[in-house]
Amino acid sequence: MKAAVITFPGSNCDRDLAVAFERAGANVTRVWHKDHVLPAGTDIVGVPGGFSYGDYLRCGAIAAQSPIMQAVRAFVAKGGYAIGICNGFQILTETGLLPGALMRNAGLKFICKTVALKVATANSAFTSGWSKGQTIHFPVAHHDGNYTIDAEGLARLKSEDRIALTYAENPNGAMADIAGILSENRRVLGLMPHPERVVESAHGGTDGSVLFRSLLDATVSA
Repeated sequence: MKAAVITFPGSNCDRDLAVAFERAGANVTRVWHKDHVLPAGTDIVGVPGGFSYGDYLRCGAIAAQSPIMQAVRAFVAKGGYAIGICNGFQILTETGLLPGALMRNAGLKFICKTVALKVATANSAFTSGWSKGQTIHFPVAHHDGNYTIDAEGLARLKSEDRIALTYAENPNGAMADIAGILSENRRVLGLMPHPERVVESAHGGTDGSVLFRSLLDATVSA
């Protein structure tokens, strides 16, 4: 698997994401936001967490205009895999690659803790290593993680089995307890919790490693 991990000004989880891919067996290339093309042979793009451009506008809104995101749009349109974590999820919604928006947490406070998640679907390259309904644990660290979408969009996510993960106990007011969603072709995942922060026992858990190994299996068998 060849992974491209993008860095924007203000990204702070890009190295963590690159290491998580590498631990799963991927060959990782770091990509700067001003680049116009992805590395040849890229299988998956990782859009990391952090505070791109300091969140000075809407979270992810400025990063969505970076030159590299044009290449990501084209890559996804051709069926490429992409994952956006925390700020990366916000960026993917701002680019229109995923529906909905991430709003200010309901409690108006930054949340930083490990949370329990329910696997809402195992029918994706990202979640196939788990069973539907299984409980896993990832850390969250966000101020704007309150996933919001209109009623029609929510109904579509549910009917198409595109809700990937939900919170066991909702920490931020997200609609329908949504922690992560899939694109229409199921090849793009956006999630607020951080799987890259739980890929080895020294992190206090390894639940996140399952996601990256599942991706490796999917791209190798494709």
